[in-house]
Amino acid sequence: MDIQWRKSSKSSNAAGSDCLELAEHDGEILMRESDNPDVIIHTTPAKLRAFLDGAREGEFDNLA
Repeated sequence: MDIQWRKSSKSSNAAGSDCLELAEHDGEILMRESDNPDVIIHTTPAKLRAFLDGAREGEFDNLA
């Protein structure tokens, strides 16, 4: 399985600054943390879009 993981340009490669990585595979969106790459979350493009729209509107600001 050839998966091309991507991370935000806002992420740093500095030690201790791990990031969330995303990939598309077989119509699904895959997510993982770079410091724990064996745990992969599967979702759909529509569910990811709903989450990103909510984040953009500040719905999760109290969590960060």
